[in-house]
Parts: sequence; C-alpha cells; structure tokens
Amino acid sequence: MAAIFQGVGAATALSPSKSIASKKFRLPTRRSVSARKRGIVLVRSDGSLNLGLNSIGRRDQLLISNAFATKSDGSAASTASKSGHEILLFEALQEGLEEEMDRDPRVCVMGEDVGHYGGSYKVTKGLAKKFGDLRVLDTPIAENSFTGMGIGAAMTGLRPVVEGMDMGFLLLAFNQISNNCGMLHYTSGGQFTIPIVIRGPGGVGRQLGAEHSQRLESYFQSIPGIQMVACSTPYNAKGLIKAAIRSENPVILFEHVLLYNLKERIPDEDYICNLEEAEMVRPGEHVTILTYSRMRYHVMQAAKTLVNKGYDPEVIDIRSLKPFDLYNIGNSVKKTHRVLIVEECMRTGGIGASLTAAINENFHDHLDAPIVCLSSQDVPTPYAGTLEEWTVVQPAQIVTAVEQLCK
Repeated sequence: MAAIFQGVGAATALSPSKSIASKKFRLPTRRSVSARKRGIVLVRSDGSLNLGLNSIGRRDQLLISNAFATKSDGSAASTASKSGHEILLFEALQEGLEEEMDRDPRVCVMGEDVGHYGGSYKVTKGLAKKFGDLRVLDTPIAENSFTGMGIGAAMTGLRPVVEGMDMGFLLLAFNQISNNCGMLHYTSGGQFTIPIVIRGPGGVGRQLGAEHSQRLESYFQSIPGIQMVACSTPYNAKGLIKAAIRSENPVILFEHVLLYNLKERIPDEDYICNLEEAEMVRPGEHVTILTYSRMRYHVMQAAKTLVNKGYDPEVIDIRSLKPFDLYNIGNSVKKTHRVLIVEECMRTGGIGASLTAAINENFHDHLDAPIVCLSSQDVPTPYAGTLEEWTVVQPAQIVTAVEQLCK
C-alpha cells in the first residue's frame, strides 16, 4: 500500500514545501462550487435559525489581513465585504479539502466511508469521483491500521488527511498518534517530517451516548510534537484545514458534531487561518472569556444577557489548543484582569486546566481575581437528553460566573 501512495506522489515532481502555520499568504484559488438543494435547517454562526435549501479559475487575490473578528458578535468572515458565498461548516471543510487536493497532488484522504459514500458527515462528498480511489481511499474498520498507514504515507512525502468517523474511535490509534505521529521527526533526527492531518467529529451531540460523545482534546494535548486546533465557524473551518494540510507538522483538527450545519458567508478569495492564533470574537473591558468550539455559542448567548446587565465581556475563541496563543490571551488579561474559561472538555486534566496553569504562570501579577473554569462534569455523558444537558456548561452558568467574578 505504501508503494501505491508513493506512485501517486511521484506523479508530479514537487519541491518540499515550507510550513505556513504561523503566516498568512494570499494565493490563487481553484475552487469548484456545487449546488446543493437538500432541505435542511440552517443555524447561522450568529446563532439564528433559518429554514433553507441546502469552477476552477485563477484570479487576483485580496490579502486576508488576519483571522480575527472585529465585530462584537460575528466571526472573522462577517467583517468581509458582502461578496463571497454562503456555506455550511461541513461544506467549508469539503471546499477547503478539495482546493488543497487541486493545488497539491500529494494531498490524499483516507478513512472509513470517505470515498463514494462521502464520509459520515459528507465532508468528503464528491472527492472520490473527482480524484479517484487512490487519493480518496476507503479503509476497513481498523483505526490503528489506517492511521499508521497515513503516518507512513506522510513519511514518504505525501500529505494525508485521515478522517476518524468519530473522534472517540481514534483511541484505537492512540499508539500510532503518540509514539509515531508526534515523535518520528525527533526520533529520526529530523530525517522525517510528518505532514499529516487527523480530523473528525466529536463533542456532546444530541443523545449519542457516552462512547460517541468523547472530547479527546485532553487525551492528545500531552503528546510532544502534535499541534491541535478546533474550528467553530465555516470561515475558520476552511482556513484551518487548508493551513493544517500545508503545515509540516502533524495537526489534529477537532470538529464538533453539532456545528456542521452552521451557515456563514465566507470570501471567494483563497485564504488560510493561522494555526497558532486565537480569534477575537467580541472586544470588551470587564472580563476575558476564553472558549472554543461549540461553547463559543453558549458564551455568546450569555454575553447578550451580560450586556443587558451592564457587563462588557471580552470573548476570545482560543482556537489553537496546542500551543496556546499566549500573546493575544495575555494582552486581554492585562486589559480586563479577570478570566473565565468555558469548555466542553472534562474538568480534570482538560484544556481549561492547562490554560489556567499557563495564565497563572505568565500573567499572575495582572489578575485581580482567581481564574474561574467552567467545564463538563467528570461523568460519562448520559443518553437521556435532560441528563446530557446537565453535564455540559449552559449559558446561565456563564452569566452567574461573570457576575461573581466582577463583584
């Protein structure tokens, strides 16, 4: 199988590409837009509901100056002009993946049902028909095997994107991810780079049960050599997956199962998001609220209530789970002097615990109150909907926490 992938990569002579994880470029795009007419309930990135229906060419590009939102209640894309196209989050991932496969013949996809079925959440829909079965490879139900195969393909010079049908299933590939993916660059004395992207859905859904409601950020954060990012809008989903594919580092992209139907207008121009940069969602003065993924929307819902009560919260989507963007986080802490962390990860050993330690170590003198962290309860996620809701942070809890912090 490695020989097959080598043959695919050897089809075109390519010079080694450099990591662009910490930079933004303007680049020509090759984007094909397919009309989708499936009926669906759309949830816009500002939280509103909408009942709706769900080309290749070179053009001059406009520089996407940064990946930050400047409006108080919008994402980065909402600051762009009205030109562009509306797209769902799963479609943004598909579009970014397709553009990168067009741009670089070394990019390939592998995983369960990623081929002609189009993936469990349709992120790879249409790619097998366009690029063929060698570049979009359906695999057996064997996460340890195809993840290891993807790492081996990356060692030969390809840029594989490995999809876990559910992030919880990737626990079966933990050995490959920890002992091979994260360490081979070091243990080979720099002879190998591992430019692989591992992505898939996770998080607490709608009564998916404990095994399908895993939040594995805390499992992978301690692995040396791994970068981790979490998307939360169509804009940053596309920008992050494109940047991750171009990076020389192994990147794990966390997608939330409940955010795939978020809808947003994104630019037609080619762009990427910085893999190591947080996103300012709402500027404020009274308290810094750090969050990511689905909790971004719980925080923004709470922020509306807080504003009506006279508070001015600053909301930051940390987005880069490893490493943390301590530059922008630190600037916010120095301004507000109070920090609330809101996450869906477990409280014990979670992202919030690591972020709390990092802030205390670097910005303790700027804090006027102890850091507060709201996390999911340390219990298996119940199947019953009412109990499931109790295990996850809700907007009312965020409002109460801010009120106590700002006393």
